[in-house]
Amino acid sequence: MIYSYIRVSTNQQSVKVQLDEIQRYCDLNHLSIDESIKVEISSRKDLRERKIDELLSKVKDGDILIVTELSRLGRNTGEVITLIDTLIKMNVEVRILKQNLFIKSKDPMNKMLITILSMFSEFERDIISQRTKESLQNLKDRGIKLGKKTGTIQTSKYDIDKDRIVELLTLGLSFRKVINHLGYGEVSSLHTYVKKRNLIHKLD
Repeated sequence: MIYSYIRVSTNQQSVKVQLDEIQRYCDLNHLSIDESIKVEISSRKDLRERKIDELLSKVKDGDILIVTELSRLGRNTGEVITLIDTLIKMNVEVRILKQNLFIKSKDPMNKMLITILSMFSEFERDIISQRTKESLQNLKDRGIKLGKKTGTIQTSKYDIDKDRIVELLTLGLSFRKVINHLGYGEVSSLHTYVKKRNLIHKLD
């Protein structure tokens, strides 16, 4: 079996970018993904919420796992190394496309390379975070107000189906049935979307 694991941090990002990258790799190498595990969640969440536990429960001896980059697998260097060690012990081959790493044995050189690359990824995230904080503080010091203007509405994944959502709700379908019909989303986020945009005046 060949699995792919795809994670994005927020619902403002799309899993499509990673899906397309993995698909291009598979097409070039005449491979076919048997199952993709996709999740929209921050790396700060636990293993269960990030579906890492689900992944480990599925893969078996001789399987292949494909991810776009190391940072998709864990929140820090230690977690990434632990997960890859676990997969190797299960005799699962791990293919990391961005770093061009194909790991299928307990090779000390592989472990050292993973450690170095993971540390650089973690360091890069820290640098970006620090620069963002410094930039925000600089704007505050200059008296510039931060945040969205009052009344600003962000784009949403539901925008493309807005008319259909209104139609289905008007017909009396519950939010859960609308989600089932759309094939994506969550009841709570759809409810918030409809309410903020005042798409229907009365919510059941």
